[in-house]
Amino acid sequence: MADKIKLLIALLLMAAGVVGFYYYADQALLYRVLALLAVFGLAAFVAYNTELGANTWGYGRSAIIEVRKAVWPTRQETTQTTLVVMAMVIVMGLILWVFDTFLLWAVKLITGQGG
Repeated sequence: MADKIKLLIALLLMAAGVVGFYYYADQALLYRVLALLAVFGLAAFVAYNTELGANTWGYGRSAIIEVRKAVWPTRQETTQTTLVVMAMVIVMGLILWVFDTFLLWAVKLITGQGG
């Protein structure tokens, strides 16, 4: 129950930050943005102190670790793959263009609009 209250407080803090951002529209934008970021930081701190927040933070950390383990392609592999994809797009475009031209000719022939 305490976690739900903390999450509600975090949500209310964020809502109050957004309302305050627009309420004080006559103030400098820099100050309003800094205040909004401070309130969101406070809300994130409150949310982090819940079980859900800690689990979410842990999930994010493990996701970053997994991204670091990934083997990324080299520049040469990326270039070659891009060229192959571009070539296939051109080939498929030509095939579809020829097929479309044939269908257009056939429809004109069938409907008698071919001249």
